[in-house]
Amino acid sequence: MDQRFDVTERFADGAQYIAGRLRQGGSEGTHQVVDPATGEQVFGYRLAGAADVDAAVAAAEAAFPEWAGATPGERSDAMHRFAAVLTERADDLAYAESLQCGKPIKLSTEFDVPGSIDNVSFFAGAARQLEGKAAAEYSGDHTSYIRREPIGVIGSIAPWNYPLQMAAWKVLPAIAAGNTIVLKPAELTPLTSLMFAQAATEAGLPDGVINVVSGTGPEAGEWLVSHPAVAMTSFTGSTAVGKRVAELATATVKRIHLELGGKAPFVVFDDADLEAAAHGAVAGALINSGQDCTAATRAYVQRPLYDAFVAAVADLMASVRLGDPFDPHTDLGPLVSHAQRDRVAGFVDRARGYATVVTGGEIPGGDLAKGAYYRPTLITGAPQDSEIVQSEIFGPVLAAVPFDSDDEGIALANDTPYGLAASAWSRDVYRTGRASRELRAGCVWINDHIPIISEMPHGGVRASGFGKDMSAYSFEEYTQVKHVMFDNTAVVRKDWHRTVFGDRQT
Repeated sequence: MDQRFDVTERFADGAQYIAGRLRQGGSEGTHQVVDPATGEQVFGYRLAGAADVDAAVAAAEAAFPEWAGATPGERSDAMHRFAAVLTERADDLAYAESLQCGKPIKLSTEFDVPGSIDNVSFFAGAARQLEGKAAAEYSGDHTSYIRREPIGVIGSIAPWNYPLQMAAWKVLPAIAAGNTIVLKPAELTPLTSLMFAQAATEAGLPDGVINVVSGTGPEAGEWLVSHPAVAMTSFTGSTAVGKRVAELATATVKRIHLELGGKAPFVVFDDADLEAAAHGAVAGALINSGQDCTAATRAYVQRPLYDAFVAAVADLMASVRLGDPFDPHTDLGPLVSHAQRDRVAGFVDRARGYATVVTGGEIPGGDLAKGAYYRPTLITGAPQDSEIVQSEIFGPVLAAVPFDSDDEGIALANDTPYGLAASAWSRDVYRTGRASRELRAGCVWINDHIPIISEMPHGGVRASGFGKDMSAYSFEEYTQVKHVMFDNTAVVRKDWHRTVFGDRQT
């Protein structure tokens, strides 16, 4: 395995990053970061406790006046320097991401790292694009204008599936708008979040603008969300935990952004390009070992294409190369942990009682047995109301279901509580147009599935949450709108005063 740096030495001072330096956590608990490809422990650290959250929030509060008072151009320049430092550190970031997550190195180097750096560059530009309604005399006697101002200290919680990208999605719109932030990464995968914050300091961002507390949800996460000095909370994770975050945040009337679970449908109409749809389904279902909230998990295929689609997908899945994440030829790495692998295997094993496992559905043996690997899995014959169709599995599992009419296909696609992403496959512009309107999701792809870009928003509806990551839309969510209104008349007694006291002046 490529050893670019010793993780224990790199983070010898601890896994908390507060006011511009690493420090040890204050909790009594410890955690081991495990390489899921081997099961070996690669880094142990003391977890953050409530006192660490307090210190991080205090550092963010102290940094807020200077950072909020900087000009948009000054914040933009700092973020451009940030992008340059990350570019210099790209190889190390990719290595650390694959080490802690088990991602194939080609995914880390070609998707996670460059996508995160592109996000920094995008928000460096967005920092200078404060938009609002034009100043004007809307009442006739007053001039009104809009100010967009930072909110304050943001408390964000990121998941383990894309630690670097999720750190970027949480941090960048917040700081571009002039806020300061305390980020809690998943305790399984803190390494790249810490490296991200360190790079910001090296780029010249003031100490305390970006802080990282590495701890558990019940201890560090719940206190961060509940903290009275935190003005907004942003959470990405499961719908069940999102409900708890919302409950805690509303107690102090915080602004909330929730990006929650998904169960993305992949709708293939009978005039679709079969080869393209099959390739798209395999790529969309297996990216990041299926640990993607927008992954294709339910393929609804119109009956004339159904059998050929199932055969093509099964053949392609069987050709996917599992292996060492640091081998550039590896297609699919392990899941993030053995516990997650066993959870996925449980879903598939229960499905055998009511459906057919066409390919996969097993933990590989041999050299891969020590890792958290699971073979790409295709399931057919599952009823619409079954667990495998309705529940978020978060693994390399695709269920294929036939449909007859277009109405039925769209109805089935919408028949889950979620609404994060969906795709539709057809050569007919009217069919795809209808699908884009009627599929209930925050993102609908046409003849593709998964691509994201910094300029466009990511976020869901219904049980998938609300609010947006990436794009100018997310930037706006981290600002508060202030209306300023100037009297232009210099008249002492205004005509409207008579509605409170006195009579109309003649």
